[in-house]
Amino acid sequence: MPAAPKVFGIILAGGEGKRLMPLTADRAKPAVPFGGQYRLIDFAISNLINSGLRQLVVLTQYKSHSLDRHISQTWRMSPMLGSYVASVPAQQRLGKRWFSGSADAILQSMNLIRDEKPDIVVVIGADHVYRMDFAQMLDAHIASDARATVAGIRQPISLANQFGVIDTDPSDPTMIREFLEKPQNPTGLADAPHEVLASMGNYIFDADALVEAVTHDGELPTSAHDMGGDIVPYFVNRGEAAVYDFQRNDVPGSTSRDRSYWRDVGTIESFYDAHMDLISTLPIFNLYNTDWPIYSQTVNAPPAKFVRDSVGRIGNAIDSIVSLGSVLSGTHLERSVVGPWALAGGGSTITDSVLFDGVQVGAGARIHRAILDKNVTLAPGATIGVDRERDLARGFTVTETGITVVGKDVRVEG
Repeated sequence: MPAAPKVFGIILAGGEGKRLMPLTADRAKPAVPFGGQYRLIDFAISNLINSGLRQLVVLTQYKSHSLDRHISQTWRMSPMLGSYVASVPAQQRLGKRWFSGSADAILQSMNLIRDEKPDIVVVIGADHVYRMDFAQMLDAHIASDARATVAGIRQPISLANQFGVIDTDPSDPTMIREFLEKPQNPTGLADAPHEVLASMGNYIFDADALVEAVTHDGELPTSAHDMGGDIVPYFVNRGEAAVYDFQRNDVPGSTSRDRSYWRDVGTIESFYDAHMDLISTLPIFNLYNTDWPIYSQTVNAPPAKFVRDSVGRIGNAIDSIVSLGSVLSGTHLERSVVGPWALAGGGSTITDSVLFDGVQVGAGARIHRAILDKNVTLAPGATIGVDRERDLARGFTVTETGITVVGKDVRVEG
């Protein structure tokens, strides 16, 4: 390995995102807006850029236009030093077929690795909210002499059946003895028997080893061609897989409250909960960490404005995030996240909700415990999240926990 190895980043962004419907009805999951002005993909790219990587590709597939446009408009790197973030669609280089798994996505995009000729490849997903310094994981990978390193996060042992769990070697806790897919009776960690190490879906590989592994996997007709389910066990069986405990990662500007934050936002409930994590006085995830910024497209808009309505009612915002370009006129806003260019009329109430770009809320309308996609319009006096049966009758998605989701461009009558 060279003293200063060349590192190449691959972001897997081809997932369909069925569990986030209807938010993914018109876009890929990594393109779903988050936290007002961001997209989910921004967290993955920001982490890699802040970690010093400068050559990144984003592998896309389903409904990729929104994601491709966001990457091309937002992530324009200076080419002077060879920096780039490129969106790469499914190329069908191995036949007329889509990606059949995350490992197959890399196999079908092998030309990218051949062209860049890296020493090390970092492979991560695009649907998690977290901060991570991959330079520290890279140092650990090189020091371990392993050919593959998997990032693991500590989770309660009671949740082990929801994750891929990393069973470490008792004689060397940095090496993986076995990779267990959603085990029912796992063994806890030696230093924390009530916890297990769950895979974060972030990997570092020696480039030649990754090429060898996905090529071998592509020849197996019974393989699911999955990075976690097939490629990691390939290295584990050869004694070449190490684990990097996320607990060791020290991101600049992090606090004891948010340093180990990691949330999979693959469901409506977890997506909603992650937004609620942003708005507390001492947030569990702090968007305001300037030492490790989350970058996104700059919204060319005036500041948010709060004004009285036509009859003098005063608008207020409590424990909320309001994005640029939004105007709230005599509106009561509480425990909510509002995207750019939202308009809310007099006497309207928005509580415990997430509004995407361009939502218009008519006078006297009420929104509670809801997620409204782009350009949703509520007529004066309309309600969302107030009457579950009525919301279901109107064709809206209502989760078991009572979160109402309204899809893009829908008009809600009073």
